[in-house]
Amino acid sequence: MKTISIIGTGLIGGSAAIDIRKAGFAQELIGVDQNPENAAKALELGIVDRILPLAEAAAVSDVMLVAIPVSAIQKLLPSLLDMVPPQTVVIDLGSTKSLLCEAVREHRHRAQFVAAHPIAGTEYSGPTAALEGLYQGKMNIICEKELSSEHALSTAEELFSLLGLKTIYMQPEEHDKHVAYVSHLSHVSSFLLGLTVLDVEKDERNIFTLAGSGFASTVRLAKSSPDMWAPIFEQNAHFLSHALAEYIKHLQQFHQHLLNGETDQLYQMMQQANQIRPVLDGIAQVSPVK
Repeated sequence: MKTISIIGTGLIGGSAAIDIRKAGFAQELIGVDQNPENAAKALELGIVDRILPLAEAAAVSDVMLVAIPVSAIQKLLPSLLDMVPPQTVVIDLGSTKSLLCEAVREHRHRAQFVAAHPIAGTEYSGPTAALEGLYQGKMNIICEKELSSEHALSTAEELFSLLGLKTIYMQPEEHDKHVAYVSHLSHVSSFLLGLTVLDVEKDERNIFTLAGSGFASTVRLAKSSPDMWAPIFEQNAHFLSHALAEYIKHLQQFHQHLLNGETDQLYQMMQQANQIRPVLDGIAQVSPVK
């Protein structure tokens, strides 16, 4: 059993802590959080056993899970690898990978670091959003595994397996390109749909009266934390901008067909989009919605 520190006790870190405790993988769970309210709530909810400053937590931890906004991870990783003991494994859970990996690629303790991205979450944030089983059946990506030591990689793989994650391996740029399309673009779309409706519908009562399940499911991600997602968009701007350009092209085509009364072309676009159905059915079978 290990002493594990959770840096960032919100949805991602807190959910990991809950299932790590349930699996019996940790003898102690330590919380590290710059937000004193989040730290106190994580302690109150039993997500962690105690709260420590970063340096104190690093000195006594076997594993440190970093679950804070990616811009903060990028700044923290070099100094964190400076302070941890030789056998401590540092694992980040951020949604972008290129800039994070670049920040420590030449670090003398790079082998103690595992760059990971468990693809799971909800639109909620903070310790109260932490969920048991959040990661069960979901996909996890580890990047640059060849730069992690055998000890660090096997520790991370064991932990992710206990969380119920299925791990695959990619290089950072490949990861960032793929998640730009399948994750980051959907959040942009949801944010801007919410913004569009709020801008047009000044009377919010009409929104709540007319909004059906389709609108609710489509705009759900607009409730996600800007503190988390603004840094993700910033760090993955290169690939996200390409994804947005493709998305905008399809929107413009749809708009033009609509203006021209070209119903057959609209039908064809929707029929082509229906081809995503078996892909989504496959995802549902592998990763049941929580």
